[in-house]
Amino acid sequence: MIKDIYASITRPREIAAMFSIRLGSGDIKQYKESLHELSPVLSDRDYCYAALNKVSRSFAVVIQQLPEQLRDSVCLFYLILRALDTLEDDMRFEESEKLPLLRSFHELIGDETWSREGIGDTADYRDLLKHYPKVAGAYNQLAKEYQDVIKDITKRMGNGMADFASRKVNTLEDYDEYCHYVAGLVGHGLSGLFSASGLESAYLKDQLKISNSMGLFLQKTNIIRDYHEDLFLGRSFWPSEVWKQYADHFDQFANAPDSPESLACLNHLVSDALRHIPDCIQYMRLLQNKQIFRFCAIPQVMAMATLAEVYNNPKVFTGVVKIRKGLAARLMLHTRNMDEVMKSFKKFLRIIESKMNSNDPHTPHMQIQLASIYQLIEQYESSDNQLQILTLQYSSASGVIVEQEA
Repeated sequence: MIKDIYASITRPREIAAMFSIRLGSGDIKQYKESLHELSPVLSDRDYCYAALNKVSRSFAVVIQQLPEQLRDSVCLFYLILRALDTLEDDMRFEESEKLPLLRSFHELIGDETWSREGIGDTADYRDLLKHYPKVAGAYNQLAKEYQDVIKDITKRMGNGMADFASRKVNTLEDYDEYCHYVAGLVGHGLSGLFSASGLESAYLKDQLKISNSMGLFLQKTNIIRDYHEDLFLGRSFWPSEVWKQYADHFDQFANAPDSPESLACLNHLVSDALRHIPDCIQYMRLLQNKQIFRFCAIPQVMAMATLAEVYNNPKVFTGVVKIRKGLAARLMLHTRNMDEVMKSFKKFLRIIESKMNSNDPHTPHMQIQLASIYQLIEQYESSDNQLQILTLQYSSASGVIVEQEA
């Protein structure tokens, strides 16, 4: 916490936001004990929230703000996919056992006798798989309509992960397909859960393209940011179709992080991620429930801030680049509606614009791309203002002026 405060020392609003988030965590209980110690003493449901807080603190905060009838299903959806992802990520797990398990994991998600020991890159991930019967028990308490969505997505994701175990991400099409399996399907699943809850329109579950883009935007941001970590682990998700335009070997970027070729490759992939923004804006505009909107919008704004941080930044090749926790806290507090989302998007797009290098061969394309996104945001703001004017005119006709948030 002290380190985070120091990073935001010249930004008092960020410090205030960090304390506000910390003090306003609601039902989130901080456990000092390990998941292994908590397993015998907590109910299945309480264990799942403890596990969620251990494996993803930021996600735990936004889940707690969801409507009560959605909270448990989204928590379980995350943990089940986290378990599946842990099976995929562990490089020590023999593929002869891993691949069949990825393909059949959907059949085990409600099995209160199944568990695995020693699998996972961190102690918390290993504990989650070891005590998976707690997750299965909580899943079995969900309504069937939620179970059906989670099981379907788990099956499709597990098969996609298994397919890519023997494939490399070569082309941009491969890149999109891989990100679809590990993140776009999460977008599909969340839309299905939102519709099943009755809090969002039934047609939301059918908005597959834009639901997919919500996941791809987040996943591509993480893949770009995690270059150095993935290189250290001996894996790569950057499409070779792109990076081979700038280097003969993938580790050349780490050896020459400041070179024009390294930065051009990085910026090329940032540009590719930005092409999903129009779909993301369209998706967020469809959401009707304010709590669901915040749940979806906060990660999108965080991803936009991260892309602004990594763009043209050689530190991506030598370590992990993250946004300040104070900035993240401010974004969490001030992402409440589309107006605030658009304001944040414009802010971070301008940061990218300010970091452009005229010698980068991809800069002209990026300039056109940013202009297109700015135009889309302006159209949203114009239509939003017009809607507010029409609302006031309608109210005035009846002799009453009523301000409404469009």
